[in-house]
Amino acid sequence: MARDQFYWDANAFVGFLNGEADKVSLCEPVLKQAQNGHILIVTSALTIAEVLFIKGGKKLDPSKRGKIEKFFRADYISVKNVTRAISELARDVFWDFNIDPKDAVHVATAVMFKVPILHTFDVPLLGKNGLVINGHSLKVEKPKIPHQLELLDKSGEAKEN
Repeated sequence: MARDQFYWDANAFVGFLNGEADKVSLCEPVLKQAQNGHILIVTSALTIAEVLFIKGGKKLDPSKRGKIEKFFRADYISVKNVTRAISELARDVFWDFNIDPKDAVHVATAVMFKVPILHTFDVPLLGKNGLVINGHSLKVEKPKIPHQLELLDKSGEAKEN
């Protein structure tokens, strides 16, 4: 069975890992469905470094080093390498859509791997919802799970009403 794929911008991971209440409440249901095998979270290898500090945010505490290393090796998170093709597409995304270079790498990675939805808390990036790049339509929204997955419990069975 194919899993739904969602691309996570670094700030979704940061919000969750730093325990930011407003972000955890949106990220946690997605992560639970990923851990239960219903969702695959895709992100760029850039995220592994970017989560340590995002401009305007707080630095990730060094005591979380082991947790971070283990977290990004989970089987429900697919880390994609930044290749020349992704970098060149990111350059075009920067020029054509006025998206910050780091965010452009995330957008380009989602496009290259045909991930339909990018989850982020970045307000300027949220304003780019509905981008069409190289024929790929990309929804950009805050983390949320599809309605049908809300009906599943931990075992993957439909909830009784």
